[in-house]
Amino acid sequence: MSGARFKHFLGPILISLSLAMAGRALAAAAPVKILALGTSLTQGLGLPPGTELTALLEARLRASGIDAKVINAGVSGDTSAGGLSRLDWSLADNPNAAIVELGSNDALLGLNPSQTEKNLSAILAKLKAAHIPVLLLGMRAPRNLGPEYAAQFDPIYSKLAKLYGDDLYPFVLDGVALNPKLNQADGIHPNPAGEKIVADRLYPYVLKLVAEARKGNR
Repeated sequence: MSGARFKHFLGPILISLSLAMAGRALAAAAPVKILALGTSLTQGLGLPPGTELTALLEARLRASGIDAKVINAGVSGDTSAGGLSRLDWSLADNPNAAIVELGSNDALLGLNPSQTEKNLSAILAKLKAAHIPVLLLGMRAPRNLGPEYAAQFDPIYSKLAKLYGDDLYPFVLDGVALNPKLNQADGIHPNPAGEKIVADRLYPYVLKLVAEARKGNR
């Protein structure tokens, strides 16, 4: 092969290698950032450091070779109104995706489900306007509030997920709620074993969320 033909052959290969190296460098410099906006269930109330939901999800992602940061924006006792009020501040971290876990405290306080729906809708609308893909974590009303309250509260999440085109995990405490072996003494917050179950069940949904975020960043 002549020198000219060799250079012609080698040129595209070198360009491809350069682009690939640049892409890897960009990925390393800018990991996928996931905002986890929620309550004490997101914050990890009563759990040893490193066993809260956000830490478990981030560790799973990194173990899978995904450069990701899960931002813990959980506030104990927060309502959907509180989450809405601090959303703009939380978005200052410029997340690529969001997990929204709100409404549990609304139900515990017996707040009007229509107001919870209004607040969650405003949160999802803001995230959609910012082109941030969302995983919405559903909640169920405490059954001691009566069937009428549950009938108004429980469908909020599926309704809003459909309205905004977001992914939905129907019940954040699925497989853990009401099991004393998987909850702390308050019977509400998961213990480390329960938290691991929550993270394991959520993980496939979070993988899909990461894929959506990366698709949007192309």
